[in-house]
Amino acid sequence: MPKYYCYFYFMISSTEENYLKAIFKIAENEKDNASTNSIAKHLATSPASVTDMLKKLSRKELINYKKYKGVTLTQAGSKIATKLIRRHRLWEVFLVNKLKFSWDKVHEIAEELEHIPYDELINRLDIYLGQPKFDPHGDPIPNAAGKFTLRNQVLLSDLRVLETGIVIGVKEHDAPFLQYLTSLSIKLGTEVKLMDKIEFDQSMKIEIDQKETIHLSEKVSNNLLIKLTR
Repeated sequence: MPKYYCYFYFMISSTEENYLKAIFKIAENEKDNASTNSIAKHLATSPASVTDMLKKLSRKELINYKKYKGVTLTQAGSKIATKLIRRHRLWEVFLVNKLKFSWDKVHEIAEELEHIPYDELINRLDIYLGQPKFDPHGDPIPNAAGKFTLRNQVLLSDLRVLETGIVIGVKEHDAPFLQYLTSLSIKLGTEVKLMDKIEFDQSMKIEIDQKETIHLSEKVSNNLLIKLTR
């Protein structure tokens, strides 16, 4: 059974919260309105179930919903989604930095903890952690006012030969992907230098921390965020 929390004089379930967060993330990643199909894929549910939920969220004035036009969050919906993201990412920092979980283990735990609705708890957690700007996957953590810290970053796949940068984030958070990166000794803070790019399949030959050289597929290089250094 979903838990229910009170927002703006109405009740909202944890399931509804998850929909709002999904819409926020889809719009952020795709730079467009969230479609029914993209929401269904993100939440691993059916388009019909999504349509029913979107009608419910629209009645609560948490989203702007028009059939075939995609979905956007209202100001109220965006505020709830941002709070969820703040809680989630702060809990991930706590789990990794204080409880020593590996970065591939924390997402599902934080998915549960993010629904604890007490702002004072989260604000104290933020202070306890030193008010981090980014989570263990390199995602920005909104502050108490809902503002995100932005920074210059590019995909590893966008580097030119002999360019060097530091890994500052990952787009993909699935455990198998993070475990694969760990097996390659790639983590946040790893220095990478593009040695060669294979035209045939867009795979890459990169140097790690000025030590070993490895090959990465196009899929992997499209999911690593880099801050250029030279």
